[in-house]
Amino acid sequence: MVQYTLAQSPEIILTVSGKDSAKAREKAMDQLMELMETGKLPTELEEGFGPQQLIELKEQIIDNTSGEDAITQAVQVLSNLATLKLKVQETRTEALEIRKAVDVLFSDNSVTEEEITRLKEGFKVLKNFAQANLRYQEARNKAEQARQVLDQALKSSEK
Repeated sequence: MVQYTLAQSPEIILTVSGKDSAKAREKAMDQLMELMETGKLPTELEEGFGPQQLIELKEQIIDNTSGEDAITQAVQVLSNLATLKLKVQETRTEALEIRKAVDVLFSDNSVTEEEITRLKEGFKVLKNFAQANLRYQEARNKAEQARQVLDQALKSSEK
């Protein structure tokens, strides 16, 4: 089963059998058209709205798992976040220095071959930092949900 939603109406969930594919998205569009025709869609869609604009809902941490499994997953998600945060922090300073050095490429000033070589080597650091930062941001979003799972589990033990 695959589920889709709309950016304009995240409360609308369209469920289609199978996995994410062009055919599944077309089926979801059929469901969406039916909702529009019956007046159950709370928002107006722009002209030209298509199946590629449907947002696939990924399985959430707490779906179809026991409480213990959800807690274990939540801790793993938080552990991953901690690792990514360290990696981002470790490479941030060097990456920002390299980013400043990139500006020399856009100036009319002369540059030496050594400066260009140093820049090219620095691009790897810059790329690694940018990728780690993106993964960190994604993990941080997932970790919010993980934190809620843990908070819920800890709250129930207080009673």
